[in-house]
Amino acid sequence: MTTVTSPLTGRVVGLAGVPDPVFSGAMVGPGTAIDPVRRPTEAVAPVDGVVVSMHPHAFVVVDADGHGVLTHLGIDTVQLNGEGFELLVNKGDTVTRGQAVIKWDPAAVEAAGKSPISPIVALEAAADSLGGLLESGEVAVGDALFSWS
Repeated sequence: MTTVTSPLTGRVVGLAGVPDPVFSGAMVGPGTAIDPVRRPTEAVAPVDGVVVSMHPHAFVVVDADGHGVLTHLGIDTVQLNGEGFELLVNKGDTVTRGQAVIKWDPAAVEAAGKSPISPIVALEAAADSLGGLLESGEVAVGDALFSWS
């Protein structure tokens, strides 16, 4: 079983609270979303594993069980072309839970007209494979969001 922890501090809004039909409809996979605090911050690895996809606005870490976890920083942030995001690791790097992966500023994302709400998604997972799924409340970096069996 994999425990996925929060890569950000903020308020959990669940996938239903994501202003994007692909995420809110769980088309990418089940999970939850965080409305992050509005200050410069670091997004951290939600699991131990290997970074298999790395973009300024999103990254995927695959754990030892083969579970891929997508952290997507904001909605439509790909349109910012990396502006305001600083990569701290590279594709192919091994990371540990809680390790800083990307520096970014949710307030700057919001000022640029994009939503800073950040989905954390279990890729290629069945909805019923997640346990303890948080869909509301406040979280800090490292708090459990869900478990994946």
